[in-house]
Amino acid sequence: QVQLVESGGGLVQAGGSLRLSCAASGRTFSGKALGWFRQAPGKEREFVAAIWWSGGSTWYADSVKGRFTISRDNGPNTVYLQMNSLKPEDTAVYYCAGLWRGDSRSVYYKESYRYWGQGTQVTVSS
Repeated sequence: QVQLVESGGGLVQAGGSLRLSCAASGRTFSGKALGWFRQAPGKEREFVAAIWWSGGSTWYADSVKGRFTISRDNGPNTVYLQMNSLKPEDTAVYYCAGLWRGDSRSVYYKESYRYWGQGTQVTVSS
């Protein structure tokens, strides 16, 4: 069983920045990718970004390209989501998720992910 623990959410004004972290349990990350999803009230959970653990390839939703950056740190098995130029529409609960099977085409789909964190709230005020 893998545990994913997110941190770093909070309240920020529009135009501000936040950095989310997701720590995966275990000495070595044994999955293929880690991704970030978000879910606003009354909406479906949607893809935000993902990073392939081996090689570091990244993918982003169009809505966050140029503003968000996903990165990883192999040492502590941690993935980060740097969020800049935040907008009120970025307000949501952000979830970290681990992908263990599939190829890079799978990263966009929440059904592909095996493990999920508990989520962290991000609120952007206007």
